[in-house]
Amino acid sequence: MSETVLLVGGGGREHAIARSLAPDCDLYACASNRNPGIAELAEGFETISETAADDIVAYAESVDATLAIVGPESGLDAGVSDALDAAGIYTFGPRAAEARIETDKAFQRRFMHENDIPGNPDFATFDDMDAACDYIDDYDGDLAVKPAGLTGGKGVKVIGDQVTPEEAKAYLRDSDYERVVLEERLVGEEFTIQAFVANGEFRVSPAVQDHKRAYEGDEGPNTGGMGSYTDVTPSLPFMADGDYEAAVDVIEAVVDAMPDYKGILYGQFMLTSEGPKVIEFNARFGDPEAMNTLPVLETPFIDVLVAAREDDPLPELDFAEKATVCKYAVPEGYPTDPKAGAKITVDVDEDSDALLFYASVDARDDGLYTTTSRSFAVVGHAESIAEAEQIAEAALADAGEGFHIRHDIGTEALVQRRIDHMDEIRGE
Repeated sequence: MSETVLLVGGGGREHAIARSLAPDCDLYACASNRNPGIAELAEGFETISETAADDIVAYAESVDATLAIVGPESGLDAGVSDALDAAGIYTFGPRAAEARIETDKAFQRRFMHENDIPGNPDFATFDDMDAACDYIDDYDGDLAVKPAGLTGGKGVKVIGDQVTPEEAKAYLRDSDYERVVLEERLVGEEFTIQAFVANGEFRVSPAVQDHKRAYEGDEGPNTGGMGSYTDVTPSLPFMADGDYEAAVDVIEAVVDAMPDYKGILYGQFMLTSEGPKVIEFNARFGDPEAMNTLPVLETPFIDVLVAAREDDPLPELDFAEKATVCKYAVPEGYPTDPKAGAKITVDVDEDSDALLFYASVDARDDGLYTTTSRSFAVVGHAESIAEAEQIAEAALADAGEGFHIRHDIGTEALVQRRIDHMDEIRGE
């Protein structure tokens, strides 16, 4: 029997999910924006807010959905998975209670502490900003300042990197945050592992390195992610033997401590001189990391969803031994003062080992235009990171005016900087 799957969400991450699922099911989608890439792959597409649980359930029932997957964290936080599950439509995504591992950073740190999850840094939580400022004054070292709720990856301020202690305190006093988490600043190289989780089991994907800073050389403000890369192996060039496995052990500890979790568990790690430490967990695929991992997943994604629903063992995941490099094109001025309205002219020949993923675009009668969010991404895949980077760059050559791209992502020079940085941290 063919499955009918409802996909919730309209970003680049969801375009990657749609591309992975569409060949093996009847796919329907809904989102607040009409992603042209998803619409082309889906049997039907409705404009519905990702947080409108009742409307999403009604649409799922109208198309006789047998499965659903929720892409963005906003929908998980709003209980969309809960509502779909309650309607009898198995949803590959955590319910709101389990999604708190992303949506409530104070809960996340306490959960790690109470369950002896390895890799937890020093932390303290505050609902009094004056008390938080006192903690900054008293702490011996630098701190990361994190709002407890969702901020789209843009709310964190790191003392000693982005801000001074005085600027961090001013940030807290000027904010309207109800709760914040202050935690030990972790120094090293970041990487992500995304796990497919259901029924107390999990399967992991290759490590990815995302690039949050807006400008080349890791300068500028944080963004939702400017691009990312993977290697031909599950590990990354700056990781030593055992680092990937140590991070997987952390994911296993979380799954053991949260047996009702289902969906994607995204572990964001900092590789330090002491091994991997946890920066945060997310309760869904990363964006852009989904665009690195799903295109090289050779196991049908639909098989994972069906096994999860049927309480069967999850299939072992096979990934092509390919490196990938993803680069986002964003509107000029993003993220602080983005300029919308640039026409998107890029046209990727997918026979060139490049894939085009749409994110936030404005579809008009005469074509696609930028909004104020990330516009589209191109992913190259090849036998090495360097080759994949060249493929992505070639595909972006005709992007047109009005875009900003971090051209250094995946380059040999930047990857070598990561290797040298870890060698320095390890004292090698």
